[in-house]
Amino acid sequence: MSRIVGIDHVQLAMPPGGEDQARHFYSGLLGLPEVPKPPLLAARGGCWFEGPAVRLHLGVEPDFRPAKKAHPALLVDDLDGLAAELAAAGATVVPDTDLPGVKRCHVADPFGNRIELIQA
Repeated sequence: MSRIVGIDHVQLAMPPGGEDQARHFYSGLLGLPEVPKPPLLAARGGCWFEGPAVRLHLGVEPDFRPAKKAHPALLVDDLDGLAAELAAAGATVVPDTDLPGVKRCHVADPFGNRIELIQA
């Protein structure tokens, strides 16, 4: 029997032409380095970001609609510091205390996709 052993990556959608906004948010603010897409995939647009334990891909969707409920939950080492940086950059940070013992918040990427940040 086959078993799932992990997640290779999470893909989110973005509108055409949003690559610079994605780079600013995911690399500039969240600190995920951008990695080059393979040439055949690069022609489709979008961008990929990868850190030591996360691979996040943004793909172009012509009739884009943001994911308001479905979302990745990213582990961070300093939630308060990152939340303050995001707020200073104009992002709306929504604290969430619904899970006892879990320090987390939600923020929207530049396209309105929901991103959950959880203190590691």
